[in-house]
Amino acid sequence: MKTSLIICTYMRPEPLLNLLQSVQKQTVYPDEILIIDGSLDDATSKIIAENNFENLKYFYVAPEFRGLTKQRNFGIAAVDTTSEIIAFLDDDTELTSNYFEELTKTFSANTGISGVGGVPINESSWSLMQPNVKYKKHHYFQFEGYVIKEAQRNIVRNYLGLQSHLDPGKMPEYSHGKTCGFPLNGKIYEVDLLVGMSFAFRKSVFNHIRFSTFFEGYGLYEDADFSIRAQQFGMNVMNTKLQLYHFHNPSGRPNQYKYGKMVVRNGWYVWRIKNPKPSMKAKIKWNLITILLTIIRFSNTFTTTNRKAAFTEALGRTVGWWSLVVNKPREKQ
Repeated sequence: MKTSLIICTYMRPEPLLNLLQSVQKQTVYPDEILIIDGSLDDATSKIIAENNFENLKYFYVAPEFRGLTKQRNFGIAAVDTTSEIIAFLDDDTELTSNYFEELTKTFSANTGISGVGGVPINESSWSLMQPNVKYKKHHYFQFEGYVIKEAQRNIVRNYLGLQSHLDPGKMPEYSHGKTCGFPLNGKIYEVDLLVGMSFAFRKSVFNHIRFSTFFEGYGLYEDADFSIRAQQFGMNVMNTKLQLYHFHNPSGRPNQYKYGKMVVRNGWYVWRIKNPKPSMKAKIKWNLITILLTIIRFSNTFTTTNRKAAFTEALGRTVGWWSLVVNKPREKQ
């Protein structure tokens, strides 16, 4: 299947080079690679010019096209008309050598699949369950013979009865699902949400929808929004054989206050895209979990070394929650 890879980048020349070098080692090479550069300097263009990558097309975008959502839509418009798959990767990732081989296999095996997501192996904390070990209830999540230790926020949600009853990647009526990912067991799982760090869709999906202009700049949760809307054209799946490394490069990210505010406001927006008319119970649970997570983030001011980041993010979450009272986000396409 003819595949186009779009990499949107901003002020990360060295991580981008590492990613492209991992693409060079693929057992199945993408038919075109589109670099959509929104950087404020020419460091990225220079590093591209100094290296030779097959099938690569470089685009430096004007200020009005900067930001993840705009750059992704710019790239989609520039993709070869004969492509069948459009893949997206964050510029701070690196691929295992069979990434694109597994990607094309997944789409080819099932025509009902419209979107496919990959798994960052350096972020996986799953382990096989041991028969003689007793795993403390509420502190560990068990799934298909594997177990993972719950994060603090999930432990508290478990005790309070606010945890999702659905599998990872599924979005309950009150939106806050499990965020633990999947064990690296080689299986494929149907999900609601794919992660923009590593996802791909059939090109036919983009004949109907694009990334929403609601998400500007950093674009937190724009991947969740698109994943939900893409489900009208087929299944979204996570393929645990589709593996890569994600390094979370700090450059280009918003400050913690803006991030905290986006977590709440963008989170509310995505919740209502999936569930435009939630029940009263779902509304109460969404707000309770949002408040709980804000309190936990405030508590991190005293329990983590980066106290300023914890406090400013919690403050942003608080302002974001109160802003919903007078100014709820409105849907855009």
